[in-house]
Amino acid sequence: MTVPLEVCDLWYGYPGGRGDVLKGVNLAVKRGEVLAVVGLSGSGKSTLCYCMSGIVPHIYPGSLRGEVLINGKPSTYMKIPEIATKLGIVFQEPDTQLFSPTVEDEVAFGPENLCLSRDEIGERLDLALKQVGMEGFRNNNPSQLSGGQKQLIALASVLSLDPEILIFDEAMSQIDGQGKIAIKKVITGLKGRGKTVIMIEHDFENLDVADRVLLLRDGALQPFEGRL
Repeated sequence: MTVPLEVCDLWYGYPGGRGDVLKGVNLAVKRGEVLAVVGLSGSGKSTLCYCMSGIVPHIYPGSLRGEVLINGKPSTYMKIPEIATKLGIVFQEPDTQLFSPTVEDEVAFGPENLCLSRDEIGERLDLALKQVGMEGFRNNNPSQLSGGQKQLIALASVLSLDPEILIFDEAMSQIDGQGKIAIKKVITGLKGRGKTVIMIEHDFENLDVADRVLLLRDGALQPFEGRL
């Protein structure tokens, strides 16, 4: 059976780097599963995100061997817009994902670029904001929101594309307790809808919503035994 996301013997090294950051990573994430990947700073967690989301090799070059399969299709054969409809990523810094003058414009940007009908764009906008509890902020300027609110809007922008797979790259690292509760609630809701979620984490307190936890150490994944 094809799984939503599979990583097969993946090796990667940055241009000009001193060897591989990822060393033979193998991973399969099932539909409806919440997987957390932990590891020390510099262990390659964000690099793994870039590879899974297609940022490597489509945007960042380097030495890439092995493959990432999205619903059985190698991501190297897919263009970024195609990947974005199937896999969304929420980064640690929400400011890197927000650029529109209003929340409404921000969340509608992705569906508009898919050339969806006005009605469907409106429906996706309403649903995405409702999922993150930010319905009352649609006319606000994202730059004037708190860090946690910005992160929720960045997440809503990803949700508006309705991807099957979502990656959270330490998305809870710079927000307060209430913001973390809100994002965990969204993750639980996504799982209930059969979405596949990958959390890149360093805070063990955020692992309570994960079904499975793996440790990235020395460029390879291994079972997590409760310590780094």
